[in-house]
Amino acid sequence: MLDVRSLDLNFYLVVAFVLLVVKIFAFVNSLMHSNQEYEAAGKLTKTAWTLILGLGVVVQLLLGGPLGLLNIVFTIAAFVYLADVRPAIAGLRRR
Repeated sequence: MLDVRSLDLNFYLVVAFVLLVVKIFAFVNSLMHSNQEYEAAGKLTKTAWTLILGLGVVVQLLLGGPLGLLNIVFTIAAFVYLADVRPAIAGLRRR
């Protein structure tokens, strides 16, 4: 028989893992660009983004799942980085 609680737990673990991978990817990507690229794109500094994204990874690893308020805030920050900052910096490299 299908156990709904184990299905919920498995879904929760998959979501937590996927969001952790997104945060790690954004953090590592933020390290790969120079501070001048961030400034040229008109974004926060490299130090600020690296600190924000690094804290997001640490908070999720220490506090566990993705549903706490801090985890939601840092997840949004990671998605903002990936949707706004990363393309702006990549656009500078293509020129």
